[in-house]
Amino acid sequence: QVHLVESGGGLVQPGGSLRLACAASGFTFGYYDMSWYRQAPGKERELVATITATGGKRNYVDSVKGRFTIYRDNAEDRVYLQMNSLKPEDTAVYYCNARSPVRGGQYWGQGTQVTVSS
Repeated sequence: QVHLVESGGGLVQPGGSLRLACAASGFTFGYYDMSWYRQAPGKERELVATITATGGKRNYVDSVKGRFTIYRDNAEDRVYLQMNSLKPEDTAVYYCNARSPVRGGQYWGQGTQVTVSS
């Protein structure tokens, strides 16, 4: 059974930091590109960051460049999103996503809430 389990969300003040983690199981993690998405209330789900299977290429939505870093540890089957200089606009449910660049199959986590507020 495939599982993606996010953790690390919570309430943080503007300018603060959080690190999200996604623990993967049930598939060959090292063969999958990993991404973080987010969805704010009343809005469409947005792609935030992607890292390729080997970790050699990363992409970010413009609004988080210079503030967020995606990285992975293939030995531990985990992907992380380090979020610094958080803004209220970053408030959303953050989802972990796995995608095979060969087969195109996708898996999703259950999401973790990030709230940026004073």
